[in-house]
Amino acid sequence: MTIYIAISIVLVILGMGFGYLISLKVTKSKIEEAEASAGRIVKSAEREAETRLREAALESKDKQLLIKAEFEKETKERAAEFLNLEKRLTQKEQNLDKKMEFLEKRDGENNRREKEILGRERLLTEKEEKCERRQKEQMQQIEKISGMSAEEAKKQLMGSMEQEAKFESAKMIKRIEDEAKDSAEKKAKHIITEAIQRYSSDYTSEVTISVVNLPSDDMKGRIIGREGRNIRALESCTGIDLIIDDTPGAVIISGFDPIRREVARVSLERLMTDGRIHPAKIEEIVEKVKKDIDKTMREEADKLLFDTGISDLNTELVNLLGRLKYRTSYAQNNLSHTREVAFLCGIMAAELGLDIKLAKRAAILHDIGKAVDHQEEGSHPSIGAELARRYGESPKVVNAIAAHH
Repeated sequence: MTIYIAISIVLVILGMGFGYLISLKVTKSKIEEAEASAGRIVKSAEREAETRLREAALESKDKQLLIKAEFEKETKERAAEFLNLEKRLTQKEQNLDKKMEFLEKRDGENNRREKEILGRERLLTEKEEKCERRQKEQMQQIEKISGMSAEEAKKQLMGSMEQEAKFESAKMIKRIEDEAKDSAEKKAKHIITEAIQRYSSDYTSEVTISVVNLPSDDMKGRIIGREGRNIRALESCTGIDLIIDDTPGAVIISGFDPIRREVARVSLERLMTDGRIHPAKIEEIVEKVKKDIDKTMREEADKLLFDTGISDLNTELVNLLGRLKYRTSYAQNNLSHTREVAFLCGIMAAELGLDIKLAKRAAILHDIGKAVDHQEEGSHPSIGAELARRYGESPKVVNAIAAHH
């Protein structure tokens, strides 16, 4: 029995020893595995850190390149600005040199003329003194020869001079009358030509009618409406005459006011596109078209003023200027003509060293009277000059408008 107990004890001790050894081995294996895992984590962290460092370096390089590109762009822009500024300064310097040269020439010319005038005054004074001396000598000789006193000789001389003056004045009056007749004939021809140009039947038909093409002849009946109510409404709203005759596929719009004709033409086209043609719709469309055309005229006038550098024109004059978009003269659009004249005057003023803006301003307003010459009596230069005077333009601009013909 004791032996069995001893064997059991030995076996238990041996089992415990084996268990300890196994536990020790397992623990060592876990430690090694943990160390390996830690090594892998450290290596992974090192690789991630290296990757992030490379990314940060690339990002920093990209930012540097971007900053460098922006700096170079800004530097080029500033260089271009400096170059433009230098060109403008050079041009201004050249203009100033031209003006100085012009002023020096004018001063020299004035000095030369002043000297000439002084020299002529001296010559005239000497001649007057010489004439007085000779006159006295002649009077004395006449008294001796004729045996008449100075008073008697004076009367006789005055009578003779009076007869000669009457003869000369009669010749001068006849010459003036002939010249006046010739000038009056030329002026009359000019006035008649201008009147024919403005009101002759051929020309009038060209600039006082517009033609609207119809999609079909059935549209004529819709435009006329029941008992003519549509055509009466359209004529009443626009102030023009609508002529619907046998002309196939067309309606003629007749009126002296080009803006009203344009309103009627656009309104009729919109009504045909819309398809609803009745008095209420006609009034609505006409009002919208009037606003659109007013806006278009104002935009065209503002564009012309912007292109020519004129910024302080009276609002009423700007509105009148826009009306020239729908005004023609000698088959040319008046607003386009005004633009051409403004640029030409600016170029000539620059070449002559004169006020460029003043020249352009006068050119822009030179035909402003044509915007209302169908509404007011008189020639368009006189109407335009009165409008410019009324809205505060300078006397020089007013004179240019009045005298441009």
